[in-house]
Amino acid sequence: MLSFFKHSVFGLALVLSVASTHTAQAASPQTPPAKIEPKVIIVTGWENGADMGDAPGEYQFWVERLHLNQTVPLAGIKTQVLRRNTDGIYGIVLKDGVTDLIALALDPAFDLHHTYWLFTGISGVNPNVASAGSVAWARWVVDADALREIDDRTIPSHWPYGLYAIGANAPNTLPSDPNHYGSVTDVAELTKAYPLNQQLEHWAYTLSRTVTLHDAPAIAAQRQNWKGYPNAQKKPFILEGETLGAYRYWHGAQRNQWAEDWVKLWTKNRGVFVMTNEESQINQREMRVLAQQGYIDPDRIMVLRSGSNFSMPPRNQDITHSIGDEEPGQVVAFDNNERAGEPVVKALVKQWPLYREHIPGTQAP
Repeated sequence: MLSFFKHSVFGLALVLSVASTHTAQAASPQTPPAKIEPKVIIVTGWENGADMGDAPGEYQFWVERLHLNQTVPLAGIKTQVLRRNTDGIYGIVLKDGVTDLIALALDPAFDLHHTYWLFTGISGVNPNVASAGSVAWARWVVDADALREIDDRTIPSHWPYGLYAIGANAPNTLPSDPNHYGSVTDVAELTKAYPLNQQLEHWAYTLSRTVTLHDAPAIAAQRQNWKGYPNAQKKPFILEGETLGAYRYWHGAQRNQWAEDWVKLWTKNRGVFVMTNEESQINQREMRVLAQQGYIDPDRIMVLRSGSNFSMPPRNQDITHSIGDEEPGQVVAFDNNERAGEPVVKALVKQWPLYREHIPGTQAP
């Protein structure tokens, strides 16, 4: 209850702050300044220390390589700023989670109706599909937070695991009543797979797929442990594949099988589980709300994730030895995320008069 109260008080303060800004503008006899219209906003989840000049996190390579040297404050959030360069490329690290997205959308200084969004960061990677250091453009972000769970040691003998959809009677089954996951008016659209604009996604993938990615001796040595997993033994590469978001940290072969099945279930066998992290589903859930309220265009959202470590250990390795082994691949994942995304961001800016009105990859109106 205390956590809910704190969030409620903060949300009220944010609304009052924005409302007071509107009131002050209405009272001014002067013509209000033109709204800021970012061309692209790069969204990351966290950063190590400073935004530049020290050990990198998810944000730093974007800031340094795209020269996001200017800062712009956000109304209602005293500790948060946007970074930008002179080309109209913006960046933000979500220090307060989706609260920062809400603050940005409600800030009357910004017009986000034509803005492209690139949500990016590191993830666990499925060794059946890709290697550490690889980067995937998502077609769906699949939400794995709301489900039923039974201890695997007590499940029926014919079940593969004890995780299954609310409203269903067994794993790998959709609920008989879709209202367990919302109604026809909900932004979730009766699904736990949030679809992205696949035409835009494929355009971005095609543009970036030949980019040279970074490799490192530490993760090259790790690849030798993955006998029988040909994709895990490859050097880092760029692919198309889905992001699974679950707030809990999971690990292991059985849970990896569940993740593959869960993505197939909710995408109706069209999606492939590649990346897993803790925040993608939360971000996309909020972006759907902002789209429904008319603040952003959901067809301009992209999700790019890179693998810092595997979502399960190699065969014959103690599972606890591979939990939290992100360190060898983290910097490579930070690096490759920016490398894969940079040509897409620059292409949007270079042809902005066209792409402001017409989303690349889609048919002309």
